[in-house]
Amino acid sequence: MTDELQQLTSKDVRALLGGISDMTLWRLEQDLEAGFPKPARIRSRRYWSEAALAAWIAGQGGAQ
Repeated sequence: MTDELQQLTSKDVRALLGGISDMTLWRLEQDLEAGFPKPARIRSRRYWSEAALAAWIAGQGGAQ
């Protein structure tokens, strides 16, 4: 699978962002000014594009 097509679960995303909680991830999703990538929803589960997350992190000045 290529990086463009790689999808990450909320658990993967939370770990990628330094072990944030699910509530913090939800807050990022709700904050329109943060510009956080929107997840695709498949059977009520959220999946994020790894490439979109990498671009968002780069725009934040790197992972904190």
